Amino acid sequence: MARPRKCRKVCSLPENYGFAPMKEMDDENRVIMAVDEYETIRLIDLVGYTQEECAAQMHIARTTVQGIYNEARKKIADALVNGKVLFIEGGDFALCEGESVPCGKKCEKFCCKKRKLDNIPKEM
Repeated sequence: MARPRKCRKVCSLPENYGFAPMKEMDDENRVIMAVDEYETIRLIDLVGYTQEECAAQMHIARTTVQGIYNEARKKIADALVNGKVLFIEGGDFALCEGESVPCGKKCEKFCCKKRKLDNIPKEM
């Protein structure tokens, strides 16, 4: 029996839940990126965390972060190179609840303590 998937801690939901090429959008030609994949890209590529720091932040194993990160990069590349619409939605994640301990060393700008969940439209 497979081990149950662990929820990944996400600091906040993305402000933008999709990106589209500057040509006609084809609804069939789209890529779906999970929120936890978005969070690994944000933490590693934007914030500058190592995979180990990202794993600690998200409360998962470093090898899990590596797999999520690699999958997210493939999806970004597919959307950019092939001109596909990229949506960010779903996944196994739990939002940080503004615990007494800060989320991370560079997390103040993104922490959900300062953002509302109402930023994401209901029809995703």
